[in-house]
Amino acid sequence: MPARSTHRRWGFALATGLALWLAGAAAGSAGAETWYAQRFTSGDTPVRVDQLWSKGPRLRSETVIAGRPILTLVAGERYFIVDRLAGTGIAIRRSPAALKADARRGRPFANEVDELLRAGAEKVGRQSLGDRDCDLYRYTGPAGRQEACVSPDAARLPIQVERWVRASGQRALVRYLDWSRGFPVPDGFFEPDPRWQIESIDYDDYRKRSRKEPVGPAPPFFSSLLHGSPDS
Repeated sequence: MPARSTHRRWGFALATGLALWLAGAAAGSAGAETWYAQRFTSGDTPVRVDQLWSKGPRLRSETVIAGRPILTLVAGERYFIVDRLAGTGIAIRRSPAALKADARRGRPFANEVDELLRAGAEKVGRQSLGDRDCDLYRYTGPAGRQEACVSPDAARLPIQVERWVRASGQRALVRYLDWSRGFPVPDGFFEPDPRWQIESIDYDDYRKRSRKEPVGPAPPFFSSLLHGSPDS
């Protein structure tokens, strides 16, 4: 792909999209595993509410930033960031490390406890949050302290994640609500609308440009799905 970014429309026929929806409804929860959760972030950061869906490695996230509805789609080789109000956005080619991680990753979001365990976190006990019991994991490092309270079953669904940044003294609290699993979601739900104006960007080009100026309507909220994690 040339270094200069090019504009292109993603030509997905409406009839095909409709067919995908109908096929998904008929197929039920067969095939790739599906997940949904609502994520609420507060603390010393701006309050943000995210709606999260996934099907296998595919991700869809919807949130509102300063009145702008920001949509994140991760589908195959592309990481989309779209301002739905303007109907514009970017499609970044994902790094080889991020693509490689798809094969061994479960759901593509809410994997904080796995990241903490890789960093050296330890299970420090069990606590109750509302009517939910959860296992508490903690990691303390040079940058600060992180805790994740997750369901005590094999899924280890995060219920609450808390972060303290040593340098700034700031705290962020992330809560996951309304977990759902195993419901029908068509593949087309994770694809861009053909009416949007999408700028296609190569991964290396995006990295160079983003060091100098903001690129796209919002930053990548799921950086490991774009760049890969340190152990990818």
